[in-house]
Amino acid sequence: MKKTITLFLASIISLVAVAQNFEGKIIYSNVCKSKMPGVTDEQFTTMMGATQEYYIKAGDYKSINNGSLVQWQLYVNRDNKLYTKAAGSEVLLWNDAGVNADEVIKAEVNKGVTEILGYKCDELILTCKTGVEKFYFSTALAINPELFVNHKYGNWFEFVSRAKSLPLKTIIDHPQFYIESIATAVTPVKLATSFFVLPANVQTTKSPY
Repeated sequence: MKKTITLFLASIISLVAVAQNFEGKIIYSNVCKSKMPGVTDEQFTTMMGATQEYYIKAGDYKSINNGSLVQWQLYVNRDNKLYTKAAGSEVLLWNDAGVNADEVIKAEVNKGVTEILGYKCDELILTCKTGVEKFYFSTALAINPELFVNHKYGNWFEFVSRAKSLPLKTIIDHPQFYIESIATAVTPVKLATSFFVLPANVQTTKSPY
């Protein structure tokens, strides 16, 4: 179960002009399917959430979900930590983003595979130790991969080092679950630095997952 929860948290991640870093908000719609005995697709979707709001500014990002398992995640670049607000707990769990339990075995890029929200997208397929991950991205939503050079958790740097942009669609196909996230809105906007700061006096503890 701990391994499954770790994959859940990493996948949430997986989850935003060419010469500049994209700054703003992306809304994703999620399709979740369970491969776990006793867990229905509906129950899994309730846990993971059917929608996700993703905000990014330079090397910091925040993800807000409507699921019952995780309410939001915040990556603080200077700490290289991913903080998770779990439902029913006021204590934030943090993961060292420099640690990745997964491993990419093979990577391949296919050009001009699809179009999402008017953006022409290439496809990156990562064959990993834990399963297959597919990303569909456009250079119009460019980011500097060097900002995330230490962010190994969830195969994030494996993706951004190749795509140099944010995903408009992500497919995570693991033995325990299948998650497909597709962007329904992209809004470039200047965000306040304070949006990516931990709440005052919040308690944190290292995640056991």
